This record gives sequence, C-alpha cells and structure tokens, in this order.
Amino acid sequence: MDPHEARLELARRYLQVFCPATPEAFARWAGIGPLSGIKAFKTLGKSLTQVRTPIGEAWILSQDEPPFRTVPGPAASARLLPSGDTWFLLQGADRELLVPNERQRCALWTSRVWPGALLVGGETVGTWRRAEHVLTIQPWHRLSRAQRNAVEAEAGSLPLTGINRPMDIRWDHD
Repeated sequence: MDPHEARLELARRYLQVFCPATPEAFARWAGIGPLSGIKAFKTLGKSLTQVRTPIGEAWILSQDEPPFRTVPGPAASARLLPSGDTWFLLQGADRELLVPNERQRCALWTSRVWPGALLVGGETVGTWRRAEHVLTIQPWHRLSRAQRNAVEAEAGSLPLTGINRPMDIRWDHD
C-alpha cells in the first residue's frame, strides 16, 4: 500500500475508535508530525464532518454522523472497564471529554500502570484495581446504595481464571 494511502486509512481507523478527534490528536497518537495529521484530515475532506465538543472543534467520519444524532439507549448501570480499554485511551486535552476534573484525570491516567475505569450510568466516576480475588473500587464521590449494588454485581461477574473463590470487593473512599 502506498504510504500516503496507508496514512489516510490509519486516520479513518483512528476516527472510528477515538472520534471526535482533531488532526493534532491523530498525529500524536500516530507518532507523526502535526502537519502530517492536518494534511491527512484535509485530504479526507468531505468524508469528515466537523463537530463541536466541550473542549473545542473536532472531526468525525461523516458516515458515523447518524449514530451521533440518535438518542442513546439507557447506559449500563455499572461497568468496570479494564486498564487500557479504548474508552479511555485518549491523550492530552481529549481526556477532558471523559473526566473534566483534573484531580480525577490524574487518578485515572497515572504515570504508572493505569487502573481500570469505573462507569456508573455511562459516566466515569472512579477507578478500580484487582489483585487475585480482591477488587478495590475507589469512587470519586459517594454512590447510592443502588449504584453500589450495580457495581458489586458487575464485579461479581468478572471472570477469575484460576481462582476458585468469590470476588472480595473492597471500597476505598478518599
């Protein structure tokens, strides 16, 4: 494949996973210069749609616009996303889209091994870590009893390969 076409395909695939995104964010992720990222987005031209996000202008693939306009169904009561899940593989200012609070961003995107992300009702509300059969949950604010029950049900459904005992769930509050 021609290197130019490969870069355009890489930009399309990046947008399928990480949109809305900017050319600069794509360039950082791809390890290319900012001008190369801008050039790729310009070349994609009409196949992209500009959108406004809480942190500024960005782009999506035009073919992906209808799902963005669709009213979403109800979010899962609780989800424990593993470290490195694409939900939070963002860089720089893009992380503000998921976690506006700087202190909380630092807790999720640490300088060492990242914890998992705790989602309640579709919002990132804390972190979690597992060591053997012990799962430690650190919410960023007090959760209702129903929310805690949903988190514990989600934790209890995690596969524990090679461990023949129930999950021990520990709540760690600031």
